[in-house]
Amino acid sequence: MKKLITVFIAGVGFFFTSNLINAQQKIGHVNSDEVFANLSEAKTAESNVEAFTKTKQAEIEKLINTYQTKLKAAQDKEKTLSEANKETIMKELTAAQTELQELGASIEAARTKAAQDISQKQNELFTPIQKKVASMISTVAKEKGLAYVFDIATSQGNNNIAYMDGGEDITPTVKSKLGATSAPAKTK
Repeated sequence: MKKLITVFIAGVGFFFTSNLINAQQKIGHVNSDEVFANLSEAKTAESNVEAFTKTKQAEIEKLINTYQTKLKAAQDKEKTLSEANKETIMKELTAAQTELQELGASIEAARTKAAQDISQKQNELFTPIQKKVASMISTVAKEKGLAYVFDIATSQGNNNIAYMDGGEDITPTVKSKLGATSAPAKTK
């Protein structure tokens, strides 16, 4: 009888231990940088942002060239200053100085506007892709029964994981389901 009670207690202990082990939540990780790097939509969006940025830079460079041309003309005009034409040249130089200040302000305004436009273009192009990737991460996590998924991408600011032992990397599945091209994973 004593042996039966001992076996029963041991069996109950094993039962509760196995339930406790099964009750642990599964944790996975994903590298969203790798997903984005291999997703054709993200590559296209990046190319579009780069082209847009180059256009904005060209517009600013055109203003800078105009400024430099007018500055050189004013400096050349100043070299012709003499007592005979002093009054006329000074009026012209004052007008040139005012024009250069206005051009300088225009250049700064164009830089600010360009930065805003580029940021808006990035948001416009990348927000839908980010939502799509986030949705797929959720879908894959649910399919795999994961309670938590950590994004180990350095661009996400989560590079402070000092040690990671185990966990399930769902990056390949997310990439596959999104139709991203496969490339060798970068090692840390």
